[in-house]
Formats: sequence, C-alpha cells, structure tokens
Amino acid sequence: MTRTRHRAREAAVQMLYQREISQSDIEDVIRGFWAANLPGLEGATDATKAFADGLARGTVANLDKIDALITETAEHWRLSRMAALDRLILRLAIGEFLHGETPRNVVINEALELAKTFSGDESAKFVNGILDAVKKKLAMD
Repeated sequence: MTRTRHRAREAAVQMLYQREISQSDIEDVIRGFWAANLPGLEGATDATKAFADGLARGTVANLDKIDALITETAEHWRLSRMAALDRLILRLAIGEFLHGETPRNVVINEALELAKTFSGDESAKFVNGILDAVKKKLAMD
C-alpha cells in the first residue's frame, strides 16, 4: 500500500506540473496523463489512479487556501520565486494535510522523498521546513 501511494503521489506531482506549465484544466490533464503514461507505469492499479487523481483534484480545488498557508509560513519567499517543483510538492502535501486521512508526519516524509526525487537534497530541506511549520500552524487552529 505504501509503495502504491508513493507512486500515486509521484503521478499527482507530475499532473500538477503539467497543469502549471500548460495552464490546462485539471480534468484534461488527468485524462491526458493516464493516456500517455499508463503503459509505462507498471502496476498502476485503479486504486493508485484514483488516489493520484484525488490528490491532484483536491490540490487544485483548494489552491487559494493552500497558497495562503504557504505564503504565511514561508517568510521571505514569494510563491513565484520558489522552484516550481518545490512549490507543487508543498501544495500537494498541504492539500493532503487539509483533506487526507494520512498522518501528517507520513505526508511530510513522502513530500521529502518527492523533493529528493524531483529536485534534490536542498529542496528536501526547504520543503521539510515549510511543511513542519504548516503542520504546527494547523495544529494550533
């Protein structure tokens, strides 16, 4: 299950990236993503696809709230100045904080793995700092 969810998170980040670059509707991105990538994503079950799709849709649906949390937490960093993949990984993780059932520490660990995969160790440190601060902020609300 853990590996399946990790693959789903990787797919969701890729969908969010494609949406950001193309400025397309998330539903069009999801359809196109699976049409183009499903043959190469061995073992992508219906559950994996559903989880990935839900993460991508939920992130986009709650973008205003998610971006406000990032902006409040990331002192001296504007969203537009963040690396695109770091910003998308943060959005995905915070979206899961807000509406997921996965424990927040697990979400943070997954986000760190995504940052290492898609960006690098420095990005992972940045993502960790922001997510830890958002987690604390949400615990106080």
